[in-house]
Amino acid sequence: MSPAVEPFWQTLAAHGERPALQEGERRLNYRQLLDEIEMRAGYLRRIAARRLALELDNGIEWALWDLAALRAGVVCIPLPGFFSADQQRHVLDSAGVDTLIAADPSRHAPLGFESLAEGFSQRRPAQVAELPAGTLKITYTSGTTGQPKGVCLDAGAQLRVATSIWQACGPSGIERHLCVLPLAVLLENVAGLYALLLGGALVELVPLAQVGLEGASRFDLPRFLGTLQRSRPNSLILLPQLLLAWVTALESGSPLPDSLRFVAVGGGRVAPQLLERAEALGLPVFEGYGLSECASVVCLNTPGQRRIGSVGRPLPHLQVRLADDGEVLVRGARMLGYLGEPAPAGDWLGTGDLGHFEGDFLVLHGRKKHQFVTAFGRNVNPEWVEAELVQQLPIAQAWLHGEAQPANVAVLQPRSAGIDDEALARAVARVNAGLPDYARVHHWLRAEQPFSVANGLATANGRLRRAALFQHYRTAIERVLATPIP
Repeated sequence: MSPAVEPFWQTLAAHGERPALQEGERRLNYRQLLDEIEMRAGYLRRIAARRLALELDNGIEWALWDLAALRAGVVCIPLPGFFSADQQRHVLDSAGVDTLIAADPSRHAPLGFESLAEGFSQRRPAQVAELPAGTLKITYTSGTTGQPKGVCLDAGAQLRVATSIWQACGPSGIERHLCVLPLAVLLENVAGLYALLLGGALVELVPLAQVGLEGASRFDLPRFLGTLQRSRPNSLILLPQLLLAWVTALESGSPLPDSLRFVAVGGGRVAPQLLERAEALGLPVFEGYGLSECASVVCLNTPGQRRIGSVGRPLPHLQVRLADDGEVLVRGARMLGYLGEPAPAGDWLGTGDLGHFEGDFLVLHGRKKHQFVTAFGRNVNPEWVEAELVQQLPIAQAWLHGEAQPANVAVLQPRSAGIDDEALARAVARVNAGLPDYARVHHWLRAEQPFSVANGLATANGRLRRAALFQHYRTAIERVLATPIP
């Protein structure tokens, strides 16, 4: 067992009989939680598990086996259910997984897995990639192109983040947290599960379909609202698109649970107008920023330290500075390396994100590689414009292109099939009124279909696959650019 983990177990033990995990009628207190973890850790040792993949829905069993792997010193590889079959095979093979816990392990029998016990299967992998020393979790980023990449993390990095998160949000009076995002996503795993357990809170775990998440990009808002009213949590973590749907529902009269104390939002750019709308409704939303390579959260707004338009102040366990070109650099919590690649050099990790500081608060501009330069030499970060576009009720998704072009073109996915082109045009005009000329949407196209994992136009967490979008719409863009700007 890693020495960095021992204080974690001691803290959990100190919570004694307090409730720890709940799923439906099943509830474990902290003493029972530790007993269950120890029993499962012993089993992992007996079957000689070395690299354990978890392919389970959100629930108590996911949490117990993840924590048992941490206890036993077994490398844990969460296998996201929203990954395609090809991506899941890539994860299992590239990580050299020998042990699998899954609701239906027979699906992976063609990869050599043989049934061991109910839900368990094992194999002897054909090849086992060497891991950086200390690796206890490999989390796969969905990325923007190609296969997902494995980010190798030790226990210390994850628990430092969790400790900082609890220090930041704990004073808000959080006693009950509802997991909304998949536990296979590092943000909910570390900033949700680990952080709230450190604080002695109750973590409620329900199947993802029950909170309205279906597949990679479908969100059943009524189901989410129903679970929220039943659970009455003090905290939860949301992606920007989930927050937008919720705020829109609240503005239409949906009740707001008075139990909420801290709603964290991250995973993509959040338009300041959305945060202002949430604040006007009394929704305690706090934007943050992080990346898997830093074991999730890097910066976070809090009730006492908040600036709308920023992603907050750096957490206390790390340092943030800017490179000469504005790239955000982080030191103090970082990955051990990408699976199968050389360890990163130096103390400072380049995030690929651009930003500036306003006092102690970090303000992001978008991805360094996403910025484009127009034919008139103007730098435009499309994420800024796209975030403004999806604030408009008729627009569900937006992608902006203008590299080396005299005009910018947006591809827009309407929120429903009944939204006509006139409504989209009015929405674009409202956004353009608040933008400088060089960043405006000069032309727009109606999307052929939603941007999704299924068609390769978006990642599992909703980020656009820009190269794929360009290839898909290239001919249409060339055609529209040949027409005069109205």
